[in-house]
Amino acid sequence: MAWNDLLLPAGAILLIGAIGVYLIYIFNRLMTFRNAADANLGQIRVSLKKRLDMIEQLLGAVKGYVRHERGLFEEIAAMRAKVMETRTGDLTGIDRDSRSISGGLLAIAEAYPELKANETVKQLMTAIISVEDEIARHRYTYNNIVQTLNTMTDTIPSNLVASAAGVVKREYLQFEEEVEARPDLAGISES
Repeated sequence: MAWNDLLLPAGAILLIGAIGVYLIYIFNRLMTFRNAADANLGQIRVSLKKRLDMIEQLLGAVKGYVRHERGLFEEIAAMRAKVMETRTGDLTGIDRDSRSISGGLLAIAEAYPELKANETVKQLMTAIISVEDEIARHRYTYNNIVQTLNTMTDTIPSNLVASAAGVVKREYLQFEEEVEARPDLAGISES
């Protein structure tokens, strides 16, 4: 048997092996990005829940100045229950609603000097702002991971591996960074 007869099958085996290793590499990258997106989404959910807890504490601190406080407590409890179970895209609604409530409560605290000077209210306001920054950082990281994962599901050959592995595109989180309009305080503050 001549060396030439062995080179062709050995070359084919090496080529198939190299392709196999490359496909495994792509699969591992897809799993890495999928798991990173899941972990970061979990951090966003925890941060949203933390924000809701702080809003509830702030509501308790300013409750003498808030009309319909019981309804707000119930709304916050409902959002807290949904935050861990809802679809990714629905987190935007929870974010918007919790921002609206916190914006209204912060405006009430700002409007009353005795509340603004209250140490507990000041600490809660600072903590809520800190959580807002935390949520923004996690959302930014999540969207960057999702962009890479989505690009891999759109491009050849990683899209073939993604399809075979059941990896699908993810939704971006489109949270509002700033409240565009001043919160409507009608029904929240007492006259």
